[in-house]
Amino acid sequence: MSAPLPLRAELGRQLGRRRTRVAAALLLALPLLLVGAFALGDDDDGRGQAPSFVDLAQVGAANFTIFTLFASTGFLLVVLFALFAGDAVPSEASWATLRYLLTAPVPRSRLLAVKLAVALLTSLGALVLLVGWSLLVGLVAYGATGYRSPTGEQLTWGDLAPRLLLVVASLFVVLLFVSALAFLVGVLTDAPLGAVGAAVMVAIVSTILDSIDALGVVREGLPTHRQFAWAGALQQEVAWGDIVTGGLWAVAYAVVLLGAAFALFSRKDVLS
Repeated sequence: MSAPLPLRAELGRQLGRRRTRVAAALLLALPLLLVGAFALGDDDDGRGQAPSFVDLAQVGAANFTIFTLFASTGFLLVVLFALFAGDAVPSEASWATLRYLLTAPVPRSRLLAVKLAVALLTSLGALVLLVGWSLLVGLVAYGATGYRSPTGEQLTWGDLAPRLLLVVASLFVVLLFVSALAFLVGVLTDAPLGAVGAAVMVAIVSTILDSIDALGVVREGLPTHRQFAWAGALQQEVAWGDIVTGGLWAVAYAVVLLGAAFALFSRKDVLS
């Protein structure tokens, strides 16, 4: 007998939804828009100042991809991770299908586990799509030059390939906090936009607080404090400190938030 609510069926169902197609279209459009913006802008490199990711974005496909990730980390990816996780459960409630799933019968723990797994897989797929498509667009627009960092360090494609995998893994782990928070709010409300908006708002507030130096050591515990730690993977010697610390903080937040989501949903009265 097959398990209720099979993962493959739920994944196919979510991939076929309009919001998933719209998200994919946005990800495909972003690198093209960036190429167009660079083509329309001037080539002033900062008048002798140290170059930034923006200044080096047109060096080659590698630099263009890194810049695209840099531009997307603080907001676009936060929104997408919140969307896929925060919409998972309340969308069923808004369609009045949640209670029918639970009487199918689908155990509550399995329903949440499948919904969460699909949300995380979809989020990871979006991240991989952004990186892969940016590489292809950058290759066509700027050529296959290896990566050059703002500090002048260079990485060949042979060195860069595993670093990109580490970048994707690090970014995915750091964004687990966003997914977990959106998922938790999602089990408490029937409004998908409420869950998505709450997670995005918390991430934005955390970023704002992180910019206040007066908070001192308190900033270390903010969930977005190390959201750009993945850049350490692009140094000549990988800066593991922030990558590992940021990942541990993110996993700790995710475990607590997801644990609360499962505990609260197990006792929730489902009326939709």
